[in-house]
Amino acid sequence: MAELKVEIDPAEAGFDVGRLERIDRHFARYVDDGLLPGWLLAVSRAGTIVHVGRYGKRDIEANLPVELDTIFRIYSMTKPVTSVAAMMLYEEGAFELKDPVSRFIPSFAEARVYKKGSSLRPVIEPATEPVRIWHLLTHMSGLTYGFHYTHPVDAMYRQAGFEWSTPPGMDLGACCDTWAAFPLLFQPGTEWNYGVSTDVLGRVVEVASGQPLDRFFEERIFRPLGMDETAFVVGDENHDRLAALYIPDPATRKATRLDVLGDLAMRAPDAFSGGGGLVSTAADYHRFTQMLLNEGELDGVRVLGSRTVRYMAQNHLPGGADLEAYGRPLFAETTFDGVGFGLGFSVLDDPVKNKVLASPGEYAWGGAASTAFWVDPVEQITALFFTQLLPSSTYPIRPQLKQLVYQALVD
Repeated sequence: MAELKVEIDPAEAGFDVGRLERIDRHFARYVDDGLLPGWLLAVSRAGTIVHVGRYGKRDIEANLPVELDTIFRIYSMTKPVTSVAAMMLYEEGAFELKDPVSRFIPSFAEARVYKKGSSLRPVIEPATEPVRIWHLLTHMSGLTYGFHYTHPVDAMYRQAGFEWSTPPGMDLGACCDTWAAFPLLFQPGTEWNYGVSTDVLGRVVEVASGQPLDRFFEERIFRPLGMDETAFVVGDENHDRLAALYIPDPATRKATRLDVLGDLAMRAPDAFSGGGGLVSTAADYHRFTQMLLNEGELDGVRVLGSRTVRYMAQNHLPGGADLEAYGRPLFAETTFDGVGFGLGFSVLDDPVKNKVLASPGEYAWGGAASTAFWVDPVEQITALFFTQLLPSSTYPIRPQLKQLVYQALVD
């Protein structure tokens, strides 16, 4: 089992210990005010953990504290894992980034694009460009999410049972065929929209590898990296370690339990969601971020080539655009000025434009239950934040964590 513990005097790694304590004090207030149930965070530099903090409850009702081995639903922090899986196959020559998705999922050959109208009577037109694999990796496919509530096509997803999960009895292949039958929001490659692109990418991984996504992850990523606690379901023996899921009460903003969605993590899914299906621990995901920081290698195990990781961490939006200019309205608690998108991560091009203390070239993402991570190749820093409050747009956790981590760096 991966461990999460401070491995060095923070001062030796360029951090001021007193300033690091500001991070914990700040986020403790969220718990003391009833806004978050509890949290766990870790900061590392050059592969060595310099700070671990935890506070509050993994289960308020049962009075169970957040522990170092608490299991969290990481939702969209699954996406970088799926993107790594796809790029592993890319390195083996299984596909080219420009290949049409229909090569692996034939239903995408007939893609159509929304033009106008309601969700019940849409006017559609043919796609002038096929949905390609790089469109999936960059969220430029035209696919969407049912929970966005910003477009008639979002409503079509909801009407078919795709909002925060997938309909019972549908495997990933069936889900992809259903999504392919919906109109795209725009012509592929012309805009950015957050959606089920990475779930479809997970199906490409399945078809290209000949393995179900859970088995590919286990054999090719989790076992080699020592991520023993990361999976698509929490086993019976670990249910007590799983943090409860919460949402803010509309009237009081207090964290309110949401078992109807939270309990899904304790049942094996019908569809392996490469976009949001994994549970993990902070120690496990820390190992994943260290592999990325080391450009594809960890403890003698190489998952990706160094050039591949660097390529993934470049801004792939056309013309070097940022998400604020190129993307549809985003489901997040922060603005995306100066932030581009790579192959599976956001990529920070301009910290000044973003107005958050950080390094250019940092890449990152988060999950719907307010989890987050980033990798900073310039300062050799990785940071992780785990809690379980849906949605991630509720509080500005990610930018606040960033400003508090970097203010503690004094070398």
